[in-house]
Amino acid sequence: MAKLPLTFACGPYDRMEALNYGLIPVEGIDLNFIEIQAPREIFDRMVGAQEFDVSEMSLAEYITMTAKGISPFIALPVFPSKAFRHAFICVNREAGIKEPKDLAGKRIGTPLYTQTAAIWIRGDLQNIYGVDLSDVQWIQGAVEKAGTHGDPPAPPQLQKPVDITPNTSDKSLSQMLADGDIDAIMGSRMPDSVRTDPDRVAHLFPDFREEEKRYYQEHRIHPIMHTIVIRNDVYEANKWIAQSLYKAFLAAKDWAVEQMYFSGAQKYMLPWLFDDLREIDQVFGGDPWPYGIDENRPTLYAFVKYMHQQNFIPEEIPVDDLFAPIHGRTD
Repeated sequence: MAKLPLTFACGPYDRMEALNYGLIPVEGIDLNFIEIQAPREIFDRMVGAQEFDVSEMSLAEYITMTAKGISPFIALPVFPSKAFRHAFICVNREAGIKEPKDLAGKRIGTPLYTQTAAIWIRGDLQNIYGVDLSDVQWIQGAVEKAGTHGDPPAPPQLQKPVDITPNTSDKSLSQMLADGDIDAIMGSRMPDSVRTDPDRVAHLFPDFREEEKRYYQEHRIHPIMHTIVIRNDVYEANKWIAQSLYKAFLAAKDWAVEQMYFSGAQKYMLPWLFDDLREIDQVFGGDPWPYGIDENRPTLYAFVKYMHQQNFIPEEIPVDDLFAPIHGRTD
């Protein structure tokens, strides 16, 4: 019997390498892996034209569409992109920001107000650090160049309006931060100026690695940025593919972990990789990147709560309702 051909657009992550290189078969599926380095491009092409059968997708965009009842996709509990975000809050040293609460009332740059990373940061600042962001003026634009980040709608469709101003200057947000035109940046990209201009730009949390470990150990949250979605028409015609794909994604992740732990020759240019891996085992109990709903329930619950608080969705959605049913690991 011929395999079902499916296109799959995703970034070239280590946990996807085995699928990208065809090292792991996908049961019943002939998977055409389309490698695209830019997540925003994948999202725009998938949401705008449903260009792929399966793709990586912004968790925030997927939940927003699902809450409105207009999602053309169903998600798998597979999360190709996760990232702690404390390191991504950077401040101008002259802005008087010494602790999170000092962000209140400031001018803060962000690539997109609606992006998943920005929602995570605002939600954590409000719920964990007690920051009042109600009077912040948000400056929206690309971090590394002048202009916009992707092709965003304007203004975002929120339940309540927010003070968002597009960056119309000839500077990137990173340069604006160094020059003091904005007081802080938060979002999916770290500004280059925190590295190239450390006399003027600093991390809000100087020892962000320790703060992120403390945050995880206390709240069991490892922020999810992206999920995997299947077009509804493809899924409805072939519901078995959810199970088959999920099994393959798990196998590919396990392959990547095995490669990472191989000590004969280091796969990554990280001089203290094996000490980092020892720390990962201690903090995450052996699996730093679990898939599945139960394994990520605290994280998913927090994000749905944050989206409701920030007026993206009218009410909280049960996290189990967001994903196609998967019956166990299916090894």
